[in-house]
Amino acid sequence: MMKKSNMVYKPLSVAFICFSVIFSSCLKLDDNLFNNTEKINEYRFDNYTGEQDFILDASYQIPANRVTLFDLESMAPGEKQSTTIKALYIGDMAKISTDTVIVYCHGNKWHMDFYWQRAKLLAYTGGKNHYGILMMDYRGYGLSKGKPTEAGLYADVNACLQWLKDRGLSSQRLIIYGFSLGSAPACELSAHPSVLTPSKIILEAPFGSAAVMVQDASQLNLPAAYFTDLKIDNAEEIKLCAQPLLWLHGLNDNFLSYTTHGKPVYDNHNGAFKEHVAVNGADHGEVPLKYGFGAYLQTLEAFIKR
Repeated sequence: MMKKSNMVYKPLSVAFICFSVIFSSCLKLDDNLFNNTEKINEYRFDNYTGEQDFILDASYQIPANRVTLFDLESMAPGEKQSTTIKALYIGDMAKISTDTVIVYCHGNKWHMDFYWQRAKLLAYTGGKNHYGILMMDYRGYGLSKGKPTEAGLYADVNACLQWLKDRGLSSQRLIIYGFSLGSAPACELSAHPSVLTPSKIILEAPFGSAAVMVQDASQLNLPAAYFTDLKIDNAEEIKLCAQPLLWLHGLNDNFLSYTTHGKPVYDNHNGAFKEHVAVNGADHGEVPLKYGFGAYLQTLEAFIKR
């Protein structure tokens, strides 16, 4: 039986923006965007009882010997020492050199327990454990060390790509999937690859840019730099991505608007192939549930295989 929470993603309020204008430019959108406030002592995965976008039934169970939690060392440009982050692989690690792998870059909220159901669902794309799935907690999230930064975000995902490359994964067998905040590293590392070049890009409820988020939230005619140091601009980065693109977005997304965020990213993609799925009635975290798990998986599989 499927079960979903009453969790609601809420856009930044005008009151919050006005407060920051009146009192201090030190109150940044950055801290509100990196929503890593739920602290944990361990990952619980199937035993996690906190809020989740949906909970899969027992038919989506993953065998324990196909779930590996491990540490990675990540170093952003200019850093003098590495940061230890947590990553999770679903699949047979001995087959990474021959498997196709989906790297899942999660959203701004909490940690991998919150996204575990999504990773499990992805593991059923094309059939159970047909593809490998790699997910990570960015620095400062979950049990990963450090503090979230935009440069750190990209470095953490890149560290995961290096780990896969060291185990034989090629660019041709790499799919990158960015949900919400995760669309930033998905676009950045596809437009400016340094370790592996993703062969296909999947974006669910992506950012247009940090500037658009400020405009949507504040409705004030002020420069985005007043509120945030983030340079995220997926609508521009996607212009440099020739890879096929699949864009999924809820038409009722109240956090990152279908119109002001997702559509500009999709429209600016100049690659040879792109397709989009607009899901009626779906809010920010509801695309797989409202689209239907079967239809969702079929769409991903058809896109990956095309």
